Amino acid sequence: MIIDSGAHCSIVARTYLDYHFPNWETQLLPTKAKNFNGASGKMKSIGTIIKETILPHRKGSMRLNPDFDVFEDPHIQGIFLGKDYQRMYGIDIYNSKKRNINIGTNKEKKLHLIYTKYLPMTLWKNSMNSERANSALPSRANRSLVF
Repeated sequence: MIIDSGAHCSIVARTYLDYHFPNWETQLLPTKAKNFNGASGKMKSIGTIIKETILPHRKGSMRLNPDFDVFEDPHIQGIFLGKDYQRMYGIDIYNSKKRNINIGTNKEKKLHLIYTKYLPMTLWKNSMNSERANSALPSRANRSLVF
């Protein structure tokens, strides 16, 4: 998952849902907004899907229930948590020598991320391929999105 402070809404790629959540189309809802513009130009939304999302942390994980707009755009890879849910759940990103992500106002839940060019994809692959994540979430159909 990429926490994107520049994204107006939370989005997910159709290819990601096809791979991780078979039969996701049965949960598809109509899209609220009609026009979407991304870095690659205009984008067309297929619909909206609500999926439980878990932001794990050693001091207490956070569960979110965001609605993601689903896109077929080939430039979208994976999941983007947009500014809409960052505001709702009090997620703040501070860029400094260390990347800090604060969840809510609780200073005890501060996350430190080490910046690398490939960090978001690396975290996504590690969380989805780990034995612990897969054993805790037995079937693809019932999985939550795990950061």
